[in-house]
Amino acid sequence: MKTTNYLFAVILFVTMTFELIAQVNLPRGSQQATLSQRIGISDVTIVYSRPSVNNREVWGKLVPYGMNNLGFGSAKESPWRAGANENTTITFSHDAKIEGEAIGAGTYGFHVEVVDDKNANIILSNDAEAWGSYFYDPSKDALKVGVKTKAVSHKELLTYEVNTLDANYAIVSLVWEKKEIPFKVEFDVKDIVLNEFRTKSKGNLGFTRQNWEQAANYALNNSGDLNEALGWIDGAISGNFYSEKTFNNLQIKSQILNKLGNEAESAKAMDEALEIATIFQVHQYGRTLIASQKNDKAMKVFEMNAKKNKGQWPVHYGLARGYSAKGDYKTALKHLKIALSNAPNEASKGRVQANIEKLQKGKDIN
Repeated sequence: MKTTNYLFAVILFVTMTFELIAQVNLPRGSQQATLSQRIGISDVTIVYSRPSVNNREVWGKLVPYGMNNLGFGSAKESPWRAGANENTTITFSHDAKIEGEAIGAGTYGFHVEVVDDKNANIILSNDAEAWGSYFYDPSKDALKVGVKTKAVSHKELLTYEVNTLDANYAIVSLVWEKKEIPFKVEFDVKDIVLNEFRTKSKGNLGFTRQNWEQAANYALNNSGDLNEALGWIDGAISGNFYSEKTFNNLQIKSQILNKLGNEAESAKAMDEALEIATIFQVHQYGRTLIASQKNDKAMKVFEMNAKKNKGQWPVHYGLARGYSAKGDYKTALKHLKIALSNAPNEASKGRVQANIEKLQKGKDIN
């Protein structure tokens, strides 16, 4: 019994010793780094370690061309681990595309096969837990796509960076020594946004009128399903516990109906919106019409605002913009001078005065 207890104590001591050693956190020669970039509402994140050039010949030597037997692990042929130390990983919060090829949401091992001086293959592996590329298994590839490399100025530390960012995609680049390996990461932002709303609108998100308005407006302006958007905005206007008829949701409804080709109902919804609009909402709507070169319609809106809110700021400013858009600078100037006298603060007076001077030089103020 004493022997058994002694052996148990030794085993426990050794186990605890190893656990303590495993917990020691020491600095690395190649420091770990993370690149994270949001595209729309989606994220791409790369976790990697950053080796230095350190006067070494990198491409074709330190990083050999093609697939290679690294002399360790189970892999017979391995790509480069695209960094140092353990696996470089890349994570997509939603389904994405790399260079036009589909890849599902999740985390992948990130590898690069540097084919030659001007070409490389981006390889994403379903095995994200392996150490480096030593256990690379091509049967676990989730994606393999070719890219062109670029010559760049010297970069001592290996770096992942984003230098091109658009509404739906980013160009992510691995840059080291004098080579850049760029690849395009793309998300279907419109579908991701609308699908997320469809899902979350069944929870707390769906209890607020403004969320339905925002979703309908997003679909309107991003080629979403207009009939679905019309249903969302109708629900925001009436029929639900959170519904309320406002200038904003009636204007959105008018725009959706107009895009659907129902001009009569669109005009009806906009007339209803203007009836409950504030003086400033009407003024801004008139300016929007001018920006769309609907000058006659804008003039009618500014006249309606002036009649409904006689003498108030900024109705004369609106009339001035309407007459200026139609080329009647003389009448526009008359209304600007009235607007100057009833402007509510110095900032507003300054803007009006600047437009007076612009009209006096024969220039449109819109």
